[in-house]
Amino acid sequence: MIDKKRLQEKAIADGIILDSDQLDALACYAHMLLEWNQKMNLTAITEPEDIENKHFLDALHFAAQAEVAGNLVDVGTGAGFPGIVAKIYKPEIALTLMEPTGKRLQFLQHVCGRLGLEATFLKERAEEAGRKRWRAQYDVSTARAVAPMPVLCEYCLPLVKLSGYFVAMKADVTNELDTAENAIRKLGGAAPELRRYALPDGSARVLVMIRKVEDTPAQYPRNGGTIAKRPL
Repeated sequence: MIDKKRLQEKAIADGIILDSDQLDALACYAHMLLEWNQKMNLTAITEPEDIENKHFLDALHFAAQAEVAGNLVDVGTGAGFPGIVAKIYKPEIALTLMEPTGKRLQFLQHVCGRLGLEATFLKERAEEAGRKRWRAQYDVSTARAVAPMPVLCEYCLPLVKLSGYFVAMKADVTNELDTAENAIRKLGGAAPELRRYALPDGSARVLVMIRKVEDTPAQYPRNGGTIAKRPL
């Protein structure tokens, strides 16, 4: 199982303070992740220290940003990263976990129930949710390792309120930002700010912070097939 002291020390080194209750919650989360992973595909990361680094610390870097506040929707959350970790770190966040796979939603509901975390669970695809009552309802939307930036922008920016943020979690965006410029502009986003950091193993990570400065035009998001085949 994860080493809580080791995780705490790594977090402190990055300026992130975790109390004993938060560490206990993360340890319990890791246990449930590995337990459920034996019967469904939740994660390929199963070594305890890799879970600490690549799941928890990565998500904590996102959660520690001042802009991550209010109503947060985690799009295509999968096993709950970064949304559940953000809720553990900032309990005041109103968390929505959006995941189209029913079995994964069952896992998310189990984890939140076990940890006493309040959350809303949406069995929706982002491109469909963005045309329904969830459009422009969130202060922050995020997605981690879901799709290339032009596609992610069309999934996530329609869900964000004016002056809110879409925060993409990426390993590298060197070859994606130029192609995403048109999508960001058309969907109402400002020029992105990049916040770079490294995980304890030296892996580079970046948070792409996109503030929503204009309403997303009514024709977006398009349907999922069109988004994938003809990115903006």
